[in-house]
Amino acid sequence: MTTRRKLTVFNRGSITLLAILLIGSAVVRVSIGAASALAEMDLEDGISLPLTTQFGNSEPTANQDTDIKSLLDSLREREAKVLEREGALDERAKALDVAQVEIERRLVALEDVEQRLRGTLSIAQTAAEDDLSKLTTVYENMKPKEAAALFGAMEPAFAAGFLGRMRPEIAAKIMAGLEPDSAYSISAILAGRNARAPKN
Repeated sequence: MTTRRKLTVFNRGSITLLAILLIGSAVVRVSIGAASALAEMDLEDGISLPLTTQFGNSEPTANQDTDIKSLLDSLREREAKVLEREGALDERAKALDVAQVEIERRLVALEDVEQRLRGTLSIAQTAAEDDLSKLTTVYENMKPKEAAALFGAMEPAFAAGFLGRMRPEIAAKIMAGLEPDSAYSISAILAGRNARAPKN
């Protein structure tokens, strides 16, 4: 009985020791694997941690110092590039602001020119209308026979334009003094204009 108990206790102790060793080995392997994976992980823009930088080394070696210096240099270079990009973006933003101000200034100038052009066209149209009105009044005040001779020499469309602006009774007297062909042409033009006029 005593020998069996000793063997049982020995077997249990061996199994426990073996289990502890296996667990310890697994923990070491996982730690080394994690350290290697972290060391090989790429950072943004190609910056990577060196493989020689592993956990568990209490004192840095010459290779680790070189790797750390290389990493710091890469980080500084990255920072310089970021600052350079920020400067370029600031310059671009300033240029866009200047362009926006210039565009707004030109739009204001174009609106001013458009207003003046509208005013000029309005004056020209008013002047032309005034001239036509005065000339129509002159023709109305002429003797019908003299006006008929003058309108007979005009192009029918031109004569129709004036006759259409005249008072009907005066236009009728002038039309009566025209040659039949001229009177017919002018009448056809006036009728066509009235036919194209909106009904409502």
